[in-house]
Amino acid sequence: MELNGEYTFDAPRQVIWDALMDPEVLAKILPGVEKLEKVSDTEFNGVMNVRVGPVQGKFKGTVTLSDLQEPERFHMEVNGRGAAGYIRGGGDAILTETEDGKTLLTYDGSGDVGGKIASVGQRLVETTGKSIVRQGLESLDRLTQAQLHPPAVAGEKVAIPEYAPPSEFEVAKGVVKDVFEEYIPEEQRVVVAALGVAAFLAFVLLLFKLLGSSED
Repeated sequence: MELNGEYTFDAPRQVIWDALMDPEVLAKILPGVEKLEKVSDTEFNGVMNVRVGPVQGKFKGTVTLSDLQEPERFHMEVNGRGAAGYIRGGGDAILTETEDGKTLLTYDGSGDVGGKIASVGQRLVETTGKSIVRQGLESLDRLTQAQLHPPAVAGEKVAIPEYAPPSEFEVAKGVVKDVFEEYIPEEQRVVVAALGVAAFLAFVLLLFKLLGSSED
């Protein structure tokens, strides 16, 4: 499983670095994370609930950081196990400050899974992994924006709003969207979406008909 890409944050590099090193922030932005505790400056223990297609499982594991060069780069290793199998992998992250004061995060990593969660197929596992990373980075961007730009009220000091992480439903919806775009060619997406809506409407009509019959 390969995970690589980039993301531009509308925030200074030091702000993004500090957020990535904060377990409380990571627990909020990473989809499925139930707990993340700091063991040392470079090691965290956590619990993550992961769903890949029809397989869902809770994983306990560690996140280990190395090659820390603040605020430019770091290496991360992830190792987790649960009833649904195991997840392990690692990768490098590089933070580059752009000319307009934003931060470009470039990441390149790889990993593998085993057990029940691997039974869904490598392509679906990889697409789900990419979706989780994307949603996590988007959440981090929203969180930093909420901290850097709280709503202004004339003559009043306004507290920084509490960031609400995406719900399990929102995360699942994001994964479905990414899987849809990965598996369905662009020229066929309108047709497939229309068929999906038609099937849903047919199901609703059938349900109402059954309910009407039961009342008679």
